[in-house]
Amino acid sequence: MDKVPLVYIGFLGLSLLAGMNVNASQQALLDEVKDSTKVVAEEKVIPESSVVDEVIWVVGDEPILKSDVEAMRLQAEAEGVKWQGDPDCTIPEQMAVQKLFLHQAAIDSVEVSESEVSQGIDDQINRWIQLIGSQEKLEEYRKQTVQQMRQEMHDEFKNSRLMQKMREKLVEDVTVTPADVRLYFKDLSEDSIPFVPTEVEVEILTQEPRIPIEEINRVKDQLREYTDRVTKGETTFATLARMYSEDPGSARQGGELGYAGRGKFDPAFASVAFNLTDPKKISKIVESEYGFHIIQLIDKRGDKVNCRHILLKPRASYEVVDQAIARLDSIGDDIRAGKFSFEDGATAISDDKDTKNNRGLMSNYIEETRTRTSKFQMKDLPTEVARVVDTMKVGEVSKAFKMINSKGKTTCAIIRLRSRVDGHRATIAGDFQVMKDVVLAKRREDVLHEWVVEKIKHTYVRMNSRYKDCKFEYQGWVK
Repeated sequence: MDKVPLVYIGFLGLSLLAGMNVNASQQALLDEVKDSTKVVAEEKVIPESSVVDEVIWVVGDEPILKSDVEAMRLQAEAEGVKWQGDPDCTIPEQMAVQKLFLHQAAIDSVEVSESEVSQGIDDQINRWIQLIGSQEKLEEYRKQTVQQMRQEMHDEFKNSRLMQKMREKLVEDVTVTPADVRLYFKDLSEDSIPFVPTEVEVEILTQEPRIPIEEINRVKDQLREYTDRVTKGETTFATLARMYSEDPGSARQGGELGYAGRGKFDPAFASVAFNLTDPKKISKIVESEYGFHIIQLIDKRGDKVNCRHILLKPRASYEVVDQAIARLDSIGDDIRAGKFSFEDGATAISDDKDTKNNRGLMSNYIEETRTRTSKFQMKDLPTEVARVVDTMKVGEVSKAFKMINSKGKTTCAIIRLRSRVDGHRATIAGDFQVMKDVVLAKRREDVLHEWVVEKIKHTYVRMNSRYKDCKFEYQGWVK
């Protein structure tokens, strides 16, 4: 039986006394007790803002705490996330939906490997380190060690991946036909039809300026000097990396690269980095596609290593750059004269390993779909290439120009514009895949919405009464 609050017992006693015959002095005492009891009752009403924590929703047998909602709100504000609708309603609903997906993932035995969780957490921590400047600064800011961060993030990240996999499983069989695509767009206004930005296909042929041996020796001597200064205790490796390393991504972190497996490094770099055993020692000079490095071990964890490096790149003088441009202009003249095709020239002459085996055709990696395509929007091309392409006609071969390649090194190039499709509203005939992707995404969204609504029908849900007037995205929460 639930315990009855004392204040209610007091009211019960007063009610009984009120039904009895009492004299004037007893009545006065009774009135005084009534007044004092009323004050106590009023004091027992606790305002919402003073509640430290409470269970505000229950979904199945999983509670949602007020503190959980507030934590998500603060995190969203820190990341600049804007909520649709009232956050007081949207946030607990979103958390409730997450619990539905997690419950189904457990039923369907959906799994996430520990290595997958570990890699995801390391990637997130490394992004934080890049933003804030170093591991030391990150630990100071969060008032946690990196190991404590990993432990704290583990369950949240694992649950996030489980929900993602569960969603993917629920829509894996969703398909659309050409008829579905035509029907979907049949009655839409023109403004609702997707706009396809200008897309181009570009072939490229590069020649790297020939760096004289004197310049290479200068760079190696500089790296040897850095090693000597650290070994003698004159300064730290991290300080020199911040001041002199030509890897902008890691220089701000004192050269720190974060935990990563072999596959994330240049093979020559990885071979040396993974063989280091003493954090007090500095590696020999390593040559990679990016330039020349020296490396210092920070830590090893399983099949991953965290290290610092200093990168220096030999400088190409104006003279050697001009010579490379002259060679490419001569090659371009031969192509225009029909002595050989651009594709044959790229295969035989180009220094660009990424394109020469593709007959010079550049490829674009689409992160969202994890696929490669030969089509680029102008914003996705290297800046120097986009600037030249902008004024070219299809089939034209450009004059030679200087650019910075994907490895951050100076190179020279000529390009051929293989195709261009100007920006336009999508059409079934020319942009079927674009329109199909729109319809498929909508169909998957509808399937997931219907699944959540159906799941709610068969799930115990209880919420505080103050949430029952909310305008929810999904129907059925209030029962």
